[in-house]
Amino acid sequence: MYQAAPNYLLLGELRREFILTADGRAHLDRLGGNALYAAGGLGIWAATDEGIGLVARVGEDYPRDWLEVIRSRGLDISGVRVLADPLDLRLFVAYGEANARHLDNPVGHFARLDISFPRALLGYDPTALADQRAEGAPSTSLRSGDLPDSYRHAAAAHLCPMDLMTHSLMPAELRRAGVSLVTLDPGSGYMRPEHLSKIQALLPGLTAFLPGEEDLQELFRGKTRDVWEMVEGMAAYGCEFIIVKTGERGQLLFDCAAKARFEIPAYPNRVLDPTGAGDAFAGGFLAGLKQTHDSVQAALYGSVAASFAVEGIGPFFPMDVLPGLQQARLEALAGMARRI
Repeated sequence: MYQAAPNYLLLGELRREFILTADGRAHLDRLGGNALYAAGGLGIWAATDEGIGLVARVGEDYPRDWLEVIRSRGLDISGVRVLADPLDLRLFVAYGEANARHLDNPVGHFARLDISFPRALLGYDPTALADQRAEGAPSTSLRSGDLPDSYRHAAAAHLCPMDLMTHSLMPAELRRAGVSLVTLDPGSGYMRPEHLSKIQALLPGLTAFLPGEEDLQELFRGKTRDVWEMVEGMAAYGCEFIIVKTGERGQLLFDCAAKARFEIPAYPNRVLDPTGAGDAFAGGFLAGLKQTHDSVQAALYGSVAASFAVEGIGPFFPMDVLPGLQQARLEALAGMARRI
């Protein structure tokens, strides 16, 4: 069992997922959310006595048996706040050719695959997913009071993609609590050119900033198309490391103090379900940085975690891999990271 006070914190969301994978299969009303995918990636590297605590908000209609499933995985759910009202946490994703991601028109995608439309998706509105927006605070937005006292002695924390208010408030709250290692994956909804100054204000004091390549390009739309120029522009604002996730091509890592550039490979494998791969990478990176204090090695930990996440279904798949397999993949990747 994990100890009462977790060493790792994951701040994010819990979701009810409806996923159509590229092989035409439907995975309906399943347990998900970026906090759990990050936990799956972190869990393959964390020692059993280190502890992983979740900070998230759900509605009173969230399945209680799902909370017990999460707890049974050894995760501390003291930071999961159950609100008094219902909260629509549904997420629909359909993957097409080359695992292209589609978030809208669920009726059309089910019809295309000749699969009956699930009653649980009736009334679903993808535009209602305001969890990563720039303005206002959705019901899933986190506040300082959501951080339990027992979490205020953690060593490391990761903020999954959420709304800008959460990302503006919680890193400072974590630092006040004494958490020295804080990483943040920005929300796609606010990575827009008009919010550049607000996003730059997030960086001071962060250990690592982990945007996706497409989001970073959108942020700098009309300014530059050179990803390294974008990264170096962000590096001036006080973050230690910037990691750009580039999907199947791996990651780009920039050490801001040393001004050193690295390419981190993705582990070559078959992709069954890409959902949560970036979150699993972030969880693995957090564990690797805490354990090794080496950003390149930490990115390799993340790459291995992501490789397991895409091979199976659901956020906890990486936790069920054969013992020692993660170390074997780490050793296989070790010689492939390179400074450029």
